[in-house]
Amino acid sequence: MHYMVGEVVEGVITGIKPYGAFVYLDNCHNGLIHISEISERFVRDVHTYVKINQRVKVKILDIDEDGTHFKLSLKAVEAKKARSMRKRKIIHELPKMEIGFTSLAEKLDSWIEDANR
Repeated sequence: MHYMVGEVVEGVITGIKPYGAFVYLDNCHNGLIHISEISERFVRDVHTYVKINQRVKVKILDIDEDGTHFKLSLKAVEAKKARSMRKRKIIHELPKMEIGFTSLAEKLDSWIEDANR
């Protein structure tokens, strides 16, 4: 299989060290998610974010000269997913918009009554 920098791929966590997590991609390719690429937040312990045998989606940041070892990022994929989830959530929570003075005028009497109670 041919991989490219910038590509998002799926792999399996095979090892965890204080400095990052090792990821198996296929029989010929593996990589490391450095601790700085685990999360946008401060990472004290890599084990808090990933577990052995966990399937993860990672972004390829760099490929070594022989094309078999990769620098990977989990936070690049997670940050993109979180942004799209926030956008979806906001869109679904917005009430129907009524714009103009007519809609305000229709509610003015009930607002005055509520304020006088």
